[in-house]
Amino acid sequence: MRLFVAIVNYRTPELTLECLRSLEPEVRARGDVQVGVADNDSRDGSAERLAAAIAAHGWSSWVSLLPLPVNAGFSAGNNALLAPALAAGAEAPEFALLLNPDTVARPGALGALLEFMTAHPEVGIAGSRVEERDGTPQHSRFRFHSVWSELDSGLRLGLVSRLLRRHVVAPPLLDRPHAADWVGGAAMLVRSTVFGDIGLMDTGYFLYFEEADFCLAARRAGWSCWYVPASRIVHLVGQSSGITNPAGPRLRRPRYWFESRRRYFVKNHGRAYAWCADLAWAAGFALWRVRRRLQGKPDTDPPRLLADFLRFRLAPGPLHTAAPSAHGSVGHGATPS
Repeated sequence: MRLFVAIVNYRTPELTLECLRSLEPEVRARGDVQVGVADNDSRDGSAERLAAAIAAHGWSSWVSLLPLPVNAGFSAGNNALLAPALAAGAEAPEFALLLNPDTVARPGALGALLEFMTAHPEVGIAGSRVEERDGTPQHSRFRFHSVWSELDSGLRLGLVSRLLRRHVVAPPLLDRPHAADWVGGAAMLVRSTVFGDIGLMDTGYFLYFEEADFCLAARRAGWSCWYVPASRIVHLVGQSSGITNPAGPRLRRPRYWFESRRRYFVKNHGRAYAWCADLAWAAGFALWRVRRRLQGKPDTDPPRLLADFLRFRLAPGPLHTAAPSAHGSVGHGATPS
């Protein structure tokens, strides 16, 4: 059962090396796993650092490094690794695992995913339980974004959330395998035949929302997606992009986040639906900001989020642009929050 693991690095060579170290015991024990690491034009010596470490640790039999000439984002970086692997004929893998560089695989994480997929041939995509180093679970399986989920995400009112509980993007976690709409790209296993049916990832997304888009395309092609908590992956949230790092300063959302969100709704539901989703979120979020002030609640939102959202949506033009992060997907393609 051949497995190909794709890791996209951007200026995080030490995190990527820690990820590779965590994979080594299972890779060597199985003997049917190959890992590809793409460096997304880091220009900070990452490619040289990774190449030297791969040689020094004797990993070249199972790890290959692909320096890319341009940073075109998460989807493009993964596609650069996946395309030649899937085109390898008799040597092509049966499964491909998209894995963030800021992850650490717990013992048996790969095997648990592969065992589940072998036992359930109708399942096209499976995601791991993603957690903190201390084992605290993170949300890593979700429902598809909708007008109702956008309203709930913006408004954050308990009564409304209870009424819309079937539409909440990140429902309460369950500690058993179960079907999900989509799973986070931090640790997402894909059956190779899914790529044959729907193609590789959409490179129109730079970062965020691409895994939700991919899982929706797979659903429409007849493939189901499952969450497999027996496979456990530590995710060091936001440490490879800084945008969602809970320990770091609050940062403004970069332009590519708004572009990805817009692309997801227009591509999958049409322009009219995208407008409705925008109005639902903006109205809900504006009310939340008023209520937050009146009730003295802490401000945990990205700075100037509503202003940036409205500027991008109503008057497209230059917005604050964070330094491009070109590694794996960070957390998930979340709605504004």
